[in-house]
Amino acid sequence: MPEPVISIRGLRKSYGDFEAVRGIDLDVQAGEVFAFLGPNGAGKTTTVEILEGYRKRSGGEVAVLGEDPEQAGRAWRERIGIVLQSCRLDPYLTVRESLGLYAGYYRAPRPVEETIELVGLGAKADARTGSLSGGQQRRLDVGMALAGDPELLFLDEPTTGFDPSARRQAWDVIEGLRDLGKTVFLTTHYMDEAQRLADRAAIIAAGEIVASGAPGELGDRESLPTTIRYRLSGEEVSVETRTPVTDLHELTGRVVAEGLDLEGLEVTRPSLEDVYLSLTSESGEDER
Repeated sequence: MPEPVISIRGLRKSYGDFEAVRGIDLDVQAGEVFAFLGPNGAGKTTTVEILEGYRKRSGGEVAVLGEDPEQAGRAWRERIGIVLQSCRLDPYLTVRESLGLYAGYYRAPRPVEETIELVGLGAKADARTGSLSGGQQRRLDVGMALAGDPELLFLDEPTTGFDPSARRQAWDVIEGLRDLGKTVFLTTHYMDEAQRLADRAAIIAAGEIVASGAPGELGDRESLPTTIRYRLSGEEVSVETRTPVTDLHELTGRVVAEGLDLEGLEVTRPSLEDVYLSLTSESGEDER
């Protein structure tokens, strides 16, 4: 099996007596979108900054693209791209000029025109960055991270503050990165974003990994009961079941046979957000 792009074993980070990251283990494979989830103060940002080489760890082993981020040099940095929560660009430069300027920092950059097309800004290539919408600005931020043609991208809460349309546009760009064969390490507070984009995910709470795996499997989500809700003769009914197909068949058959009305029928499984809230609450994250 190929070596993981990111490998973490026993990672710890302390600030005085406070242990922000408490011995976590994590692997990220090449070509996958990996979502790293956790509430504020859980150790998420600290972990990411260690992976990016901007913060020293207190203990454990970390390898990113086969190197220790604390010791890695310029050649390693050219293999990663970083999209921060917010970026400040010269509002008077055009999209093409901004990407050209940033590409100049790399020894073997991706061609500017190719980058413009990859992030879907062909129609805005000569527009000043200050005139771009939020979604277009985020596309440009991703373009800046792609300027050096990196193998690994860190996306830090890329759609925070976006309206629904801009979020969907950003999702399209991120899905396009997977198609390019890039590995993406995504941090987000939006569970629907992780559900839509991630191949695998991990939840960190109180400095520890409390769940990891495919989004649909986190916290044994597949084994949790389904909830059936409906109104019958004006009465609200809610039933939890592990055999929803059988129970629905029996319910609808009885209602039809008796000539009753079944209003507001809903069948729901626990969402990723439900699992996330349960796991972070159980960890004592709120108290922390």
